[in-house]
Amino acid sequence: MSSAAPFEEFFRRIRQGDEQAAAEFVRLYEPLIRREVRLGISDSRLNRAFDSIDVCQSVMASFFVRAATGQYDVETPEELVKLLMSIARNKLASLARRERRLRRDARRVAETQPEVLEQIVDTASSPGEIVLQRELIERIRAELSDDERQIADLRVEGLGWDKVAERLGGSAQARRMQLARGIERAAQHLGLEE
Repeated sequence: MSSAAPFEEFFRRIRQGDEQAAAEFVRLYEPLIRREVRLGISDSRLNRAFDSIDVCQSVMASFFVRAATGQYDVETPEELVKLLMSIARNKLASLARRERRLRRDARRVAETQPEVLEQIVDTASSPGEIVLQRELIERIRAELSDDERQIADLRVEGLGWDKVAERLGGSAQARRMQLARGIERAAQHLGLEE
């Protein structure tokens, strides 16, 4: 994806929920996210509480939901990587705060035996996970107001924030914040944010 047009098409397909684009996205970006998380886990007690795959799945779920509702405005692969790394760092920090707040006793966390690790299967999204992601997106959309849903629909169509503001009135920044607040409210109402 060296030129802008194929990336724009790829991102548009992700926004529209294309399964092949989502699978390609996971294949391309999961290793980067997991590496960022592994580098960010400096406390061995946190390693016992969760793994890079846990954080990666949370990053992916958050990204797909927010991309499907048109919250992200990413124009290049480099911007996408920066966004994903930022989400990963924020998720990791949130999980670390939660673990410290709960003052987990590391001795209570069972150590994983090597034979158990050998039985772990492929981490690619299963059909059930894809259905769950779609249901999650629909639940988020149901929590949005009519105006917020309209903004999300225009963003999924590929319109930039300026064009959204042109169609609906107001400023691009105001419409972007309106959608961001709506998604945040919906996520909190559904218990999706730590």
